[in-house]
Amino acid sequence: MPETKKLSVFEKYLTLWVLICIGAGIFLGKTAPGVAVKLDSLSIYNVSIPIAICLFFMMYPIMVKIDFSEVVKVVKTPKPVALTLFINWIIKPFSMYFIASFFLGDLFKEFLPGTEILKSGQEVELWRSYISGTILLGIAPCTAMVLMWSHLAKGNDGLTLVMVAINSLTMLVLYAPLGGFLLGVNAMPIPWKTILFSVMIYVALPLVAGFFSRKWIIKFKGLEWFNTKFLHRLTPISITALLATLVLLFSFKGEIITKYPLTIFWIAIPLLVQTIFIFTIGYFVFARFLKLSYHDAAPSAMIGASNHFEVAIATSAMLFGLSSGAALATVVGVLIEVPLMLILVTICKRYCYLFDECHLDLPQCKDRLLTADITGA
Repeated sequence: MPETKKLSVFEKYLTLWVLICIGAGIFLGKTAPGVAVKLDSLSIYNVSIPIAICLFFMMYPIMVKIDFSEVVKVVKTPKPVALTLFINWIIKPFSMYFIASFFLGDLFKEFLPGTEILKSGQEVELWRSYISGTILLGIAPCTAMVLMWSHLAKGNDGLTLVMVAINSLTMLVLYAPLGGFLLGVNAMPIPWKTILFSVMIYVALPLVAGFFSRKWIIKFKGLEWFNTKFLHRLTPISITALLATLVLLFSFKGEIITKYPLTIFWIAIPLLVQTIFIFTIGYFVFARFLKLSYHDAAPSAMIGASNHFEVAIATSAMLFGLSSGAALATVVGVLIEVPLMLILVTICKRYCYLFDECHLDLPQCKDRLLTADITGA
C-alpha cells in the first residue's frame, strides 16, 4: 500500500489561517480605511484588480494540473452536470427566498427595525432589503473559488471546470429574469460587463495560462519533471493566494462588518442554513441517488453550496446602492462562506466511503471501506 501523503502545514491548519486572515483584513479595513478604499478603487466594471491578481495565482496552480484529455471524457458522463444545474437553478434560488423570508421577514423581523432610501429613491423596510441581498447571493452560483474547494476535497478538477463553464453561461441567461421574478420587480438590470469580465479574469485567464504552460513544460521538460518538480513548487501558491485574497476582501468591508455586528449575525443565520441545506441534499441525497463517484459528488455538491459573491455585491450596489441593506447582506455572504466551505470540504472527505468509487488516499476512507468489507455492511 503506498504511503499516505502528509498534509502540509498550510493544509493542516488552513481553517486557522483563514480565520487569522479574515481578522487581519477586518482590522486593516478598520484601522487603515484609506488603504482599503484606495485598493478597492482599483477596479474595472466593479471587478477588483488586486483581488483578480490574487485569484489568478490561486487558480493557476489548479488549472495547470488539469489533464484536458480528461475534460473531454466528462461530456460523456452528464449526470454530475445535470445535478449541479438542477440544484443551482431549480432548488437553490427558491430555497434561499423561503429561508431568508422565514428568518429575516418573520423570526428576526423585530431585531431588524428601520427603513432606508434606496438608490431609486424608494423607501423600504430594512428587513426587505436584507432579503433582497440574500436572493442575489442565491441566484449566483460560484464560478471561481469552487475550483479551490473541489481541489482541496480531491474532487474531479476537470468536471469542476466544465460545471463552472456551464454555470457561467447559464448565469448570463437566467440571472436577470430569475432575480427579477424573486425580487418582485418588472425588470432587473444585470451587470453584464461585471459577469463577463469576472469570468474572464477569474476563470478564463488562469485556464488559458494553465493549458499552454502545462503543454510547453511537458514538451520541453517531460511529464516526470512536471509532476515531481514543477507541481511541488506550486503547492503553497494556491493557498497563499487564497489567504491574501481574504485579507484584501475583508479589508474592503472591514468597517461595515464592525459597524453592524448584530445585524450581520441575524443575516448570517439564514445564509448558513441555506448553505448547509443545499450541500446536504446535493452530497448526501442526490449524488448518492445518482450513484456518482466521490470525485464527482464532492464538486457537484459544493458548486451549489457556494456563491459568486462578487457578482452579487456588484448587482446589489447597482440596484440598491453601495450602502444599502442588500449590499450588506451580500458582504455577510462573503464573511461566512470561506470558513463554512472549508468545513464542508472536511465533511466531504470524512464521508467519502459512502460512495462506491472512492479512491481517496485518506486513512479514514480506507479504514471505513475496509471495515465495511469485513462486516458486510
